[in-house]
Amino acid sequence: MGNSVKKSKISYVNTNITSIISVALVLLLLGMGAILGLFARSATERIRANIGFDVSMSDAASDMQILEVKRQLSSAPYTASVKYVSKEEALLAWQQETGEDLMQVLGFNPLTAEFEVHVKPEYAVADSLGAIEMSLSRNPAIESVQIHRDQVEAISDNIRSILTVLGVAAIALLIISFALINNTVRLTVYSRRFLIYTMKLVGATPGFIRRPIVVSNIINGLIAALLASVLLSAGLFYIHKVEGGWSMMFTPAEVWCVYGGLVVVGIVLCCIGAVLASNKYIRLDYDELFKR
Repeated sequence: MGNSVKKSKISYVNTNITSIISVALVLLLLGMGAILGLFARSATERIRANIGFDVSMSDAASDMQILEVKRQLSSAPYTASVKYVSKEEALLAWQQETGEDLMQVLGFNPLTAEFEVHVKPEYAVADSLGAIEMSLSRNPAIESVQIHRDQVEAISDNIRSILTVLGVAAIALLIISFALINNTVRLTVYSRRFLIYTMKLVGATPGFIRRPIVVSNIINGLIAALLASVLLSAGLFYIHKVEGGWSMMFTPAEVWCVYGGLVVVGIVLCCIGAVLASNKYIRLDYDELFKR
Protein backbone atom coordinates (compact mmCIF):
# COMPACT_ATOMS: atom_id res chain seq x y z
CA MET A 1 0.00 0.00 0.00
CA GLY A 2 2.80 2.38 0.94
CA ASN A 3 4.63 1.68 -2.32
CA SER A 4 1.43 2.25 -4.29
CA VAL A 5 0.88 5.65 -2.64
CA LYS A 6 4.53 6.55 -3.17
CA LYS A 7 4.34 5.61 -6.86
CA SER A 8 1.12 7.61 -7.22
CA LYS A 9 2.79 10.69 -5.73
CA ILE A 10 5.83 10.30 -7.99
CA SER A 11 3.54 9.91 -11.01
CA TYR A 12 1.60 13.02 -10.00
CA VAL A 13 4.80 15.05 -9.56
CA ASN A 14 6.13 13.88 -12.93
CA THR A 15 2.83 14.76 -14.58
CA ASN A 16 2.94 18.23 -13.03
CA ILE A 17 6.52 18.81 -14.18
CA THR A 18 5.64 17.66 -17.70
CA SER A 19 2.61 19.94 -17.66
CA ILE A 20 4.64 22.95 -16.52
CA ILE A 21 7.29 22.40 -19.19
CA SER A 22 4.68 21.89 -21.93
CA VAL A 23 2.73 25.02 -20.97
CA ALA A 24 5.98 27.00 -20.66
CA LEU A 25 6.98 26.06 -24.21
CA VAL A 26 3.57 27.11 -25.54
CA LEU A 27 3.76 30.41 -23.65
CA LEU A 28 7.31 30.94 -24.93
CA LEU A 29 5.97 30.60 -28.46
CA LEU A 30 3.27 33.15 -27.65
CA GLY A 31 5.87 35.50 -26.17
CA MET A 32 8.04 35.23 -29.28
CA GLY A 33 4.99 36.06 -31.38
CA ALA A 34 4.28 39.11 -29.21
CA ILE A 35 7.88 40.31 -29.51
CA LEU A 36 7.73 39.91 -33.28
CA GLY A 37 4.50 41.91 -33.22
CA LEU A 38 6.22 44.71 -31.31
CA PHE A 39 9.10 44.60 -33.77
CA ALA A 40 6.72 44.80 -36.75
CA ARG A 41 4.81 47.70 -35.20
CA SER A 42 8.00 49.62 -34.46
CA ALA A 43 9.37 48.96 -37.95
CA THR A 44 6.06 50.12 -39.43
CA GLU A 45 6.18 53.36 -37.46
CA ARG A 46 9.77 53.97 -38.55
CA ILE A 47 8.85 53.45 -42.19
CA ARG A 48 5.89 55.78 -41.89
CA ALA A 49 8.03 58.35 -40.07
CA ASN A 50 10.17 58.63 -43.21
CA ILE A 51 7.17 59.49 -45.37
CA GLY A 52 6.64 63.15 -46.10
CA PHE A 53 6.46 65.78 -48.80
CA ASP A 54 8.37 68.74 -50.21
CA VAL A 55 7.01 72.28 -50.23
CA SER A 56 8.60 74.42 -52.96
CA MET A 57 8.44 78.14 -52.32
CA SER A 58 7.70 80.70 -55.01
CA ASP A 59 10.63 82.85 -56.19
CA ALA A 60 8.51 85.88 -55.31
CA ALA A 61 8.03 84.74 -51.70
CA SER A 62 9.43 87.21 -49.18
CA ASP A 63 11.43 86.29 -46.10
CA MET A 64 8.38 87.02 -43.93
CA GLN A 65 6.24 84.66 -46.01
CA ILE A 66 8.86 81.94 -45.78
CA LEU A 67 9.02 82.37 -41.99
CA GLU A 68 5.22 82.22 -41.82
CA VAL A 69 5.15 78.98 -43.82
CA LYS A 70 7.86 77.53 -41.58
CA ARG A 71 5.84 78.48 -38.49
CA GLN A 72 2.71 76.96 -40.01
CA LEU A 73 4.46 73.69 -40.85
CA SER A 74 6.28 73.45 -37.51
CA SER A 75 3.08 73.92 -35.50
CA ALA A 76 0.90 71.66 -37.66
CA PRO A 77 -0.42 68.53 -35.89
CA TYR A 78 0.77 66.29 -38.72
CA THR A 79 4.42 67.44 -38.69
CA ALA A 80 7.07 65.18 -37.18
CA SER A 81 10.01 67.23 -38.47
CA VAL A 82 10.58 70.06 -40.92
CA LYS A 83 13.79 71.22 -42.60
CA TYR A 84 14.24 74.38 -44.64
CA VAL A 85 16.58 74.30 -47.64
CA SER A 86 17.38 77.68 -49.16
CA LYS A 87 18.08 78.24 -52.87
CA GLU A 88 21.79 78.56 -52.12
CA GLU A 89 21.85 75.32 -50.10
CA ALA A 90 19.93 73.52 -52.85
CA LEU A 91 22.42 74.78 -55.44
CA LEU A 92 25.39 73.65 -53.33
CA ALA A 93 23.83 70.19 -52.84
CA TRP A 94 23.27 69.92 -56.61
CA GLN A 95 26.90 70.78 -57.31
CA GLN A 96 28.12 68.20 -54.77
CA GLU A 97 25.90 65.46 -56.18
CA THR A 98 26.38 66.09 -59.92
CA GLY A 99 29.58 68.11 -60.14
CA GLU A 100 27.81 70.69 -62.33
CA ASP A 101 27.79 74.42 -61.62
CA LEU A 102 24.37 75.63 -62.73
CA MET A 103 25.35 79.26 -62.21
CA GLN A 104 28.07 78.94 -64.86
CA VAL A 105 25.87 76.97 -67.24
CA LEU A 106 22.65 79.01 -66.95
CA GLY A 107 23.85 82.25 -65.44
CA PHE A 108 21.25 82.03 -62.66
CA ASN A 109 20.07 79.68 -59.94
CA PRO A 110 17.01 77.76 -61.24
CA LEU A 111 16.41 75.91 -57.99
CA THR A 112 13.79 76.97 -55.48
CA ALA A 113 13.81 77.17 -51.71
CA GLU A 114 11.83 74.35 -50.17
CA PHE A 115 10.76 72.70 -46.96
CA GLU A 116 11.31 68.97 -46.42
CA VAL A 117 8.51 67.77 -44.15
CA HIS A 118 8.22 64.37 -42.47
CA VAL A 119 4.76 63.56 -41.14
CA LYS A 120 3.70 61.61 -38.05
CA PRO A 121 2.92 57.91 -38.67
CA GLU A 122 -0.84 58.36 -38.32
CA TYR A 123 -0.82 60.92 -41.15
CA ALA A 124 1.34 58.84 -43.49
CA VAL A 125 -1.56 57.72 -45.68
CA ALA A 126 -2.64 58.95 -49.08
CA ASP A 127 -5.94 60.52 -47.91
CA SER A 128 -4.34 62.56 -45.12
CA LEU A 129 -1.47 63.70 -47.34
CA GLY A 130 -3.94 64.69 -50.04
CA ALA A 131 -5.84 66.88 -47.57
CA ILE A 132 -2.57 68.47 -46.42
CA GLU A 133 -1.59 69.17 -50.03
CA MET A 134 -4.91 70.91 -50.75
CA SER A 135 -4.57 73.04 -47.63
CA LEU A 136 -1.01 74.19 -48.38
CA SER A 137 -1.66 74.81 -52.08
CA ARG A 138 -3.98 77.70 -51.18
CA ASN A 139 -0.98 79.69 -49.91
CA PRO A 140 0.19 82.07 -52.73
CA ALA A 141 3.78 81.95 -51.40
CA ILE A 142 3.92 78.20 -52.12
CA GLU A 143 4.68 77.20 -55.69
CA SER A 144 3.99 73.45 -55.36
CA VAL A 145 3.60 70.60 -52.90
CA GLN A 146 5.27 67.37 -54.01
CA ILE A 147 3.92 64.14 -52.56
CA HIS A 148 5.14 60.76 -53.81
CA ARG A 149 1.67 59.21 -53.94
CA ASP A 150 2.68 55.93 -55.58
CA GLN A 151 5.35 55.33 -52.98
CA VAL A 152 2.99 56.20 -50.12
CA GLU A 153 0.24 53.93 -51.43
CA ALA A 154 2.69 51.06 -52.02
CA ILE A 155 4.08 51.38 -48.49
CA SER A 156 0.55 51.58 -47.02
CA ASP A 157 -0.54 48.47 -48.95
CA ASN A 158 2.53 46.52 -47.82
CA ILE A 159 2.06 47.57 -44.20
CA ARG A 160 -1.62 46.65 -44.36
CA SER A 161 -0.77 43.22 -45.75
CA ILE A 162 1.88 42.61 -43.09
CA LEU A 163 -0.46 43.64 -40.26
CA THR A 164 -3.22 41.42 -41.66
CA VAL A 165 -0.90 38.41 -41.81
CA LEU A 166 0.33 39.09 -38.26
CA GLY A 167 -3.25 39.46 -37.00
CA VAL A 168 -4.35 36.16 -38.54
CA ALA A 169 -1.20 34.46 -37.21
CA ALA A 170 -1.84 35.85 -33.71
CA ILE A 171 -5.42 34.55 -33.68
CA ALA A 172 -4.32 31.15 -34.96
CA LEU A 173 -1.53 31.04 -32.38
CA LEU A 174 -3.96 31.82 -29.55
CA ILE A 175 -6.35 29.08 -30.68
CA ILE A 176 -3.53 26.54 -31.00
CA SER A 177 -2.14 27.59 -27.62
CA PHE A 178 -5.51 27.16 -25.95
CA ALA A 179 -5.90 23.70 -27.48
CA LEU A 180 -2.40 22.59 -26.45
CA ILE A 181 -2.64 23.96 -22.92
CA ASN A 182 -6.13 22.53 -22.49
CA ASN A 183 -4.92 19.07 -23.54
CA THR A 184 -1.92 19.36 -21.22
CA VAL A 185 -4.11 20.30 -18.26
CA ARG A 186 -6.52 17.46 -19.07
CA LEU A 187 -3.62 15.04 -18.71
CA THR A 188 -2.88 16.30 -15.19
CA VAL A 189 -6.54 15.95 -14.23
CA TYR A 190 -6.70 12.53 -15.92
CA SER A 191 -3.97 11.29 -13.59
CA ARG A 192 -6.24 12.17 -10.64
CA ARG A 193 -9.49 10.74 -12.01
CA PHE A 194 -9.68 7.89 -9.50
CA LEU A 195 -9.05 10.30 -6.63
CA ILE A 196 -11.90 12.43 -7.97
CA TYR A 197 -14.18 9.37 -8.02
CA THR A 198 -13.17 8.42 -4.47
CA MET A 199 -13.98 11.92 -3.23
CA LYS A 200 -17.39 11.66 -4.91
CA LEU A 201 -18.04 8.41 -3.04
CA VAL A 202 -17.42 10.04 0.35
CA GLY A 203 -19.85 12.85 -0.47
CA ALA A 204 -17.54 15.65 -1.60
CA THR A 205 -19.31 18.36 -3.59
CA PRO A 206 -18.18 19.20 -7.14
CA GLY A 207 -16.89 22.57 -5.93
CA PHE A 208 -14.83 20.96 -3.17
CA ILE A 209 -13.36 18.44 -5.65
CA ARG A 210 -12.70 21.06 -8.29
CA ARG A 211 -11.03 23.66 -6.04
CA PRO A 212 -7.62 21.98 -5.38
CA ILE A 213 -7.37 20.90 -9.02
CA VAL A 214 -7.97 24.43 -10.26
CA VAL A 215 -5.61 25.96 -7.69
CA SER A 216 -2.79 23.51 -8.51
CA ASN A 217 -3.16 24.18 -12.24
CA ILE A 218 -3.21 27.95 -11.66
CA ILE A 219 0.08 27.54 -9.80
CA ASN A 220 1.41 25.41 -12.66
CA GLY A 221 0.36 28.12 -15.13
CA LEU A 222 2.12 30.80 -13.06
CA ILE A 223 5.32 28.77 -12.83
CA ALA A 224 5.16 28.01 -16.55
CA ALA A 225 4.70 31.71 -17.36
CA LEU A 226 7.68 32.66 -15.20
CA LEU A 227 9.77 29.96 -16.84
CA ALA A 228 8.72 31.15 -20.31
CA SER A 229 9.57 34.75 -19.32
CA VAL A 230 13.04 33.69 -18.19
CA LEU A 231 13.66 31.82 -21.46
CA LEU A 232 12.35 34.76 -23.47
CA SER A 233 14.58 37.16 -21.52
CA ALA A 234 17.59 34.95 -22.22
CA GLY A 235 16.74 34.98 -25.92
CA LEU A 236 16.33 38.78 -25.99
CA PHE A 237 19.58 39.23 -24.11
CA TYR A 238 21.39 37.03 -26.64
CA ILE A 239 19.88 38.93 -29.56
CA HIS A 240 20.88 42.22 -27.92
CA LYS A 241 24.48 40.99 -27.62
CA VAL A 242 24.56 39.85 -31.24
CA GLU A 243 22.49 42.64 -32.79
CA GLY A 244 22.02 45.62 -30.48
CA GLY A 245 19.68 47.38 -32.90
CA TRP A 246 16.89 44.99 -31.96
CA SER A 247 16.66 46.47 -28.47
CA MET A 248 15.80 49.86 -29.96
CA MET A 249 12.65 48.49 -31.60
CA PHE A 250 10.69 48.23 -28.33
CA THR A 251 10.88 49.68 -24.85
CA PRO A 252 11.49 47.79 -21.57
CA ALA A 253 7.93 48.69 -20.52
CA GLU A 254 6.56 46.91 -23.60
CA VAL A 255 8.63 43.81 -22.83
CA TRP A 256 7.32 43.81 -19.25
CA CYS A 257 3.80 44.02 -20.67
CA VAL A 258 4.58 40.88 -22.69
CA TYR A 259 5.75 39.13 -19.52
CA GLY A 260 2.59 40.22 -17.72
CA GLY A 261 0.52 38.98 -20.63
CA LEU A 262 2.22 35.57 -20.44
CA VAL A 263 1.37 35.33 -16.75
CA VAL A 264 -2.27 36.24 -17.37
CA VAL A 265 -2.60 33.88 -20.34
CA GLY A 266 -0.90 31.03 -18.48
CA ILE A 267 -3.11 31.40 -15.42
CA VAL A 268 -6.36 31.93 -17.33
CA LEU A 269 -5.89 29.10 -19.82
CA CYS A 270 -4.76 26.65 -17.14
CA CYS A 271 -7.71 27.66 -14.96
CA ILE A 272 -10.20 27.20 -17.80
CA GLY A 273 -8.64 23.88 -18.78
CA ALA A 274 -8.73 22.64 -15.18
CA VAL A 275 -12.41 23.60 -14.75
CA LEU A 276 -13.44 21.90 -18.01
CA ALA A 277 -11.41 18.75 -17.36
CA SER A 278 -12.45 18.38 -13.71
CA ASN A 279 -16.12 18.83 -14.62
CA LYS A 280 -15.74 16.09 -17.19
CA TYR A 281 -14.27 13.54 -14.74
CA ILE A 282 -16.66 14.52 -11.97
CA ARG A 283 -19.56 13.47 -14.22
CA LEU A 284 -18.04 10.12 -15.24
CA ASP A 285 -19.07 6.79 -13.72
CA TYR A 286 -16.50 4.31 -12.46
CA ASP A 287 -16.59 2.11 -15.57
CA GLU A 288 -16.16 5.15 -17.81
CA LEU A 289 -12.90 6.07 -16.05
CA PHE A 290 -11.21 3.17 -17.81
CA LYS A 291 -12.54 4.10 -21.25
CA ARG A 292 -11.36 7.74 -21.41
